[in-house]
Formats: sequence, C-alpha cells, structure tokens
Amino acid sequence: MAEPATAAPASPRKATFDRSQQHRRSMYAKAQIAKKQLAMDEDDYRQLIFDEAGTFSLTQCSDAQLEKVLNRLKGLGFKPLPKAGAARPAMHPMARKARALWISLYHLGAVRNSSEQALEAFARRQLGCERMEWARQSDAFRLIEALKAMATRHGWHQRAVDGGRALSVQTLNTHLCEVILAKLKDAGKIPQDWSLDVALFRLCGVDTGEIAAIGPEFYQQLAAMLGAKLREFGLAETEQ
Repeated sequence: MAEPATAAPASPRKATFDRSQQHRRSMYAKAQIAKKQLAMDEDDYRQLIFDEAGTFSLTQCSDAQLEKVLNRLKGLGFKPLPKAGAARPAMHPMARKARALWISLYHLGAVRNSSEQALEAFARRQLGCERMEWARQSDAFRLIEALKAMATRHGWHQRAVDGGRALSVQTLNTHLCEVILAKLKDAGKIPQDWSLDVALFRLCGVDTGEIAAIGPEFYQQLAAMLGAKLREFGLAETEQ
C-alpha cells in the first residue's frame, strides 16, 4: 500500500518592507522636531496642521497634506537635521548672513527653494568654491552683494533711500513684510487699504495687538506667513 504523500514544507514568507509607511513615520518625526525647534505650543501647532490639512491630527493627513505641513514649518524657519554622514551646514559669519538672506528671499518669492542645498548651489556660482565652508571670508562680499542685489530687484531695499545707510535687522524684516504685502495688493489679492496688521489678521490669523513686544525674529516669522500666501496665490517670481 502506497504511503500517503506528504505536503511540501511551506516556503518561509518573505518579510515585507513598506516604504510608504516608513516615509510617513519620517514625516511625523520631522513635524515633531520642527515643533521643538520653533518652540511652538500645542495649540499653535495643531492650528497650523488644521490650516494646511483641514484636520488637527497628522495621522489623518494624506502624504500630500503632510508635505504641506512640513513646507509651512520650513517656511517658519524649521531646518531638518542633516542625514547621517551628510555635510553639516557652514556656520561662519558669511554663511550665516547668506542663509538669512536666502530664506528671506524665499519668503519674498525671489527664490524657488529655501534649502541649504539650493543656497550652496547659488554660492558655488558666485564664489567659484565647491562649498561655502571652504570659501575665503575675504570673498564674502561677492556672495552677500549678489543676494542683496536680488533683494533690491524684487523691491526689498537693503539700505536707506535717503543716504544709503545700513538698515537695522528690525527695519529690514519689517520692510520685507511690507514688500510682500505690496505684492499681494498689486496682484489684487487683498484690498489696497489693508495695513500690515489687518493683512496678518485676515490672512494668517495673527493679532499683533495682543503681542507686547515684537522683535526682528517675530517679523521674520510674519514674513514667512505672508510669503506662504504669496506662493499660494502663485505670485512668486523666482530667479533661482
């Protein structure tokens, strides 16, 4: 009598690797890091998510909505941590000043990409050096003046018109907000009689009357909010 056939052992199931879920977890982590970097309280953080995605929870966002949330956080100044083994950003005075100008130009709609990589590519063309970290500080004026010239072309003047004196950081950041506001008005996106305070409240929900002291860093945040509206309306006129 023939012995019954035995079933072949089942092949071990291969472990699956869900790149989509890993990518979402990475975006969740970046959002949490951004919240800490920007020192946002829970209410402001949840409101930002709602403004960009229509929900207060990241877990309910689509991938596209998560990207919108992260882009908004980057616009407010969030800088993702470099990947392991990646070159760290240059931190000498030339690089810090160039970086501040570059981010402001992004808010102004003059540059398409606010990332460190985009700034490095621009600096490479101006300095003829592969990385800002290796550039001579004596060549800093070439990079800084190129950035200032771009700002001036887009209406953001870097010196006083009555004598060419240097402007304070506070004045520069206030002027940056006013220039973005003027672009929104010129395009017919907001009424001509809106002041900066009114525009910030109507467009961004920021009541400046409730803030005791407004410093240059706060005006930079306001510029980021207005700049996001500029891009939302398709009004960015990028050179880079």
